[in-house]
Amino acid sequence: MRQVERVRDYLMDLQERVCRALEEIDAGAQFQRDELPREGGGVSRPRVLEEGAVCEKAAVNFTHTTGHRMPPAATERRPDLAGGSYEAVSVSMIVHPLNPHAPTCHANYRFFIATPPAESENPEPVWWFGGGFDLTPYYGYEEDVVHWHESAREACAPFGDALHGELKKACDEYFYLPHRNEPRGVGGIFFDDFDRGGFEEAFAFVRSVGDAFLVAYPPILKRRKDLSYGDRERNFQLYRRGRYAEFNLLHDRGTRFGLQAASRTESVLASMPPLAAWRYDWQAEPGSREEELTARFLKPRDWLNPKV
Repeated sequence: MRQVERVRDYLMDLQERVCRALEEIDAGAQFQRDELPREGGGVSRPRVLEEGAVCEKAAVNFTHTTGHRMPPAATERRPDLAGGSYEAVSVSMIVHPLNPHAPTCHANYRFFIATPPAESENPEPVWWFGGGFDLTPYYGYEEDVVHWHESAREACAPFGDALHGELKKACDEYFYLPHRNEPRGVGGIFFDDFDRGGFEEAFAFVRSVGDAFLVAYPPILKRRKDLSYGDRERNFQLYRRGRYAEFNLLHDRGTRFGLQAASRTESVLASMPPLAAWRYDWQAEPGSREEELTARFLKPRDWLNPKV
């Protein structure tokens, strides 16, 4: 079986497992399941749940893409591949809970195999993995953040003692809004151009961090989904969701790649929150839970080392 087919089968299975887990938590809501052939080959399998009792919106989308020319978002760090053909498989997940005490989460796992243009000095195909997961709370709970980072560390542990720290740092740097001078959330892990140890080891690592999502997020969602909240908490959630939308539209490479690759726009933008708000020059009340989010939680730190 080809490398891309092995990764495809794993990601499609992960998609189904995540959908089942979220449907179980939402107790009644179901994902809309579509399967759409892609022009030029491949398939899109969007899975979207809306207006659930727990998940205001969740999207768990699988895509298998083939193309004759690499989109610019995929060649920013690999200019030698510009103009080459490619094949890619990916699954992208986003959950926007209804309850403001439950954090938004995001995960993405992808595999590229690209053939440089014929005039390239080295026309041999190259492959790599990318992805990771990150957490965006609206109200901070330390036990949730620690659990999230512990899950990430345990998924990375079999592949080297230093790997988790390296990928956590990359996540903090990537999910950052420079125009706001603030992180999007409390981070997680992020990796790109990942081919360490050859295909078998790199694929084993991706399976480990893919499966870790189901260890990391559902317990947090279950803990927070039934907490009481009012208009104040809901309004703050929508305000902070505006930051999430800004990052996705202005900075996220995955969003830009999807649009540049002529993907189905409905699927690419399924990660956007269903509702968001912008308030002019709004400032949190000193000492409030809202101020605590930016003052304490949206600060890159080692959550697993209380002395740091």
